[in-house]
Amino acid sequence: MRTTKKRPLALAATAATLALALTACSGGSDEAAETPEASELGQVGAMEDFKVGTTFKATEPVEFGLMYRDHPNYPIKDDWDILKKFEENQNVTFDIQTAPLSDWQQAQSIAIGAGNAKDVISVTYPGQEVPFVAGGAILPVSDYVEHMPNFQEKVEKWGLEADIDRLRQEDGKYYLLPGLRESVRPSYAYAVRKDVWEQLGLSLEPETFEDFAADLAKVKAAYPDTYPLSDRWSANGPLEATLNVAAPNFGTAAGWGYGEGTWWDEDAEEFVYTGAMDEYRDLLEYYNGLVADGLMDPESLTQEDDQAIQKMASGQTFAQLTNDQEILKVRTAMTEVGTAGEVVMIRVPAGPAGDIQAGTRLVSGVMLAASAAEEDDFLAMLQFLDWLFYSDEGLEFAKWGVEGETYTKDGDKRVLATDIDQNGLNPGAPKALNVDFGYHNGVWMLEHGSSDELDRSMLRPEVVEFVESMSDKELAVVAPPAPLDELEREQVSLWQTGLRDHVLQNTAAFILGQRPLSEWDAYVTELEGKNLQQYLDVVNGAQKRYAEKNG
Repeated sequence: MRTTKKRPLALAATAATLALALTACSGGSDEAAETPEASELGQVGAMEDFKVGTTFKATEPVEFGLMYRDHPNYPIKDDWDILKKFEENQNVTFDIQTAPLSDWQQAQSIAIGAGNAKDVISVTYPGQEVPFVAGGAILPVSDYVEHMPNFQEKVEKWGLEADIDRLRQEDGKYYLLPGLRESVRPSYAYAVRKDVWEQLGLSLEPETFEDFAADLAKVKAAYPDTYPLSDRWSANGPLEATLNVAAPNFGTAAGWGYGEGTWWDEDAEEFVYTGAMDEYRDLLEYYNGLVADGLMDPESLTQEDDQAIQKMASGQTFAQLTNDQEILKVRTAMTEVGTAGEVVMIRVPAGPAGDIQAGTRLVSGVMLAASAAEEDDFLAMLQFLDWLFYSDEGLEFAKWGVEGETYTKDGDKRVLATDIDQNGLNPGAPKALNVDFGYHNGVWMLEHGSSDELDRSMLRPEVVEFVESMSDKELAVVAPPAPLDELEREQVSLWQTGLRDHVLQNTAAFILGQRPLSEWDAYVTELEGKNLQQYLDVVNGAQKRYAEKNG
């Protein structure tokens, strides 16, 4: 039994969701808006009776413009099977405009700003559409989802109405078609050397973060010349992934989850500044303690990811944060250097705030260029996207490919062809589902947005076990909407940047002991000097305006 302190928590926007809490608006704001009738939209290629369960096939060949994020791990190929199948089975081809992953957001911004983005703008996380709304360059897709029956069915079936409402802007509309998940799926946790943990009689399910620190201390005692924990993911801020995972259990947000730095205080019924919270201090104090006690490598906040992986692979360290794919890199590196032992993921422990998990069921999706609504095949475009991203058939196709070609079924279980690998299911196979065929691709798969069953269908058994072990964690409550108008967003942008930069700088300093935590009050005063209160006044004003408007 886990003993945890249960209390409601409200998590402000994560890094992936950016400014959702600051850009959402009520679902009631546009209820009176008229959805264009199908007859008012471009009809070329559209199906007359498209509904849930219908396989989309354009009634004549259509070509959709696609702004495509080219991933270095599976660069686009003209002869991919998925492109052939789209043409053969859906009567769809693409006019593709590519941009590399490294420049993706900049390329999106330039293309949209110049007015030459393709109709479908791929791989956009909730919140990333916000800067483009005021300029009128992207389409308010909420005006058109009545023509997307699979989208509507999934939203209702999975109870996602409130999540969708948080996408709404000041005008009551939303401008992103997000990927939808039936449930939050955790993927990050600490990986530890199972053989070392078992040798020392340590639990692979520490109940609390304090228990985990005690386990690291025992590893340190047994291997005094090592740092038990040498962490990674500090390229754009200190311990971005680690703090993101740990923070909800301390009652705050941090790292990738820091977002715009606002946290909803349910007791006070107002937003407070995340980086000034006592709970944020507690989080930093915990990791400062690990460094001070020699349990965490101070280089965790500066080293490259490959350095951390090599340290663990060579036996210099015994734990680090990972995810269900990155752990494979550690194992491969261990094999290459000849290090014996087994690395496994452990359940994320509970913390002072309880046994909490943050997350979102809205994942990366697509924007549509405003000009798409003028295309003569616009209705067919909506139907195709609805089939691909939200129908059971389309979701399975994008993830697994074609039954009898890339996979077979053994009862209800899908089995990859023996010469194809993905996610380590067929190690050593000569082909990869994404690299060689184009399936399992974030452009067409919307980052695993799907049912729980389909999502878990390609996970290794150990990953399914981890996901299930996390399923009894309490979900952090998402903050209420506080949509800013265009002028307010412009007003707070510099404040947000200055505050966040100061928080990140001092987060690293506090953890490393370069600045003593006894100076916390002075640090908070410094934040106040950077317009902290003015920022909160704008956000809380927007929240109250929303509440008054929508009851």
